[in-house]
Amino acid sequence: MELKTKKGLIFGIIGVIFVGLQPIVAKTRPLVINAYLAAAMTCLVEAAIFLPLMLLELRKINRTNLKNGNDKIKGLKGWKDNFWLLFSIGIIFAINQILFFVGYDLAGAINGSLTQKTTVFFSLFLGYLILGERITKLQILFSIVLFFGLSIGITQFFSLFELDLTILIGVSILLLISFLWMVGHTLTKPMFTRKELTPIQMVFLRNFLSGLIIIMTFFLIYPFDLNLFFEPANYLFYLRMGAVYGAGLVCWYKTLSLLDVSKASTIFGVTPITSALFATLFLEEIFTLAHFVGTIIVIISIVLIVNQKKSPE
Repeated sequence: MELKTKKGLIFGIIGVIFVGLQPIVAKTRPLVINAYLAAAMTCLVEAAIFLPLMLLELRKINRTNLKNGNDKIKGLKGWKDNFWLLFSIGIIFAINQILFFVGYDLAGAINGSLTQKTTVFFSLFLGYLILGERITKLQILFSIVLFFGLSIGITQFFSLFELDLTILIGVSILLLISFLWMVGHTLTKPMFTRKELTPIQMVFLRNFLSGLIIIMTFFLIYPFDLNLFFEPANYLFYLRMGAVYGAGLVCWYKTLSLLDVSKASTIFGVTPITSALFATLFLEEIFTLAHFVGTIIVIISIVLIVNQKKSPE
């Protein structure tokens, strides 16, 4: 096995652990912190994590530009040219981050992590609708299979008379998150194609803008209370949530840089299993046979959909 592949697998495995921990940490937030404030601080801590990474990258870009005789500021030109688009993406991810906490509170960590795997379907749908990307019949088929697997897990083998309305509302919110998340990523993709921004710059900007938007509106809606920010238990939660979220993103992009998209997506496709394991250990949620069967169907569907996306026509 090549060293590059080994590194990719290592980052992928570490990333799966961090992403699997996200819903667990989200559900352990102190009661005094509402979803609004939790979302704001998560975004701002993530932005703080990516700031040094972005500055290192910008310094490298500037050195390259100077070496090639280009203007030093050129590395930031994409920010200015796409300001309103970036602001719109910031709003989308701000809404998403708030709904993330609300959705997981209602659906639970296991159901929630399984539901968020529907991003693969929304990626296909929005890629076709907005970017004109091709969709194969096999991808359509396994998108249906993916939702079938999700339904098995959520409804516990279609036990319709035992459905919990709270869980269904939470799952619906998380489906909306998956859709909005991919709207944001679909709008981002052309900027990457034009090389106006890099993924690291995008993660910093979207989290900084989202955090700023949420925190400003938070102070307009809720009474100002410094204890919410500096109470040790609250502060530790903000750091935990932001660090787990940020570390998961760093590992995702590192895995993506070392492996191809299909392999990276396949590795991260197993995150519902790690979330289920952590939820069972730390939250005492029950990982049922229906969850297991649904998860396996969802993972297989993701692998086949992503590999079809990679295959030539």
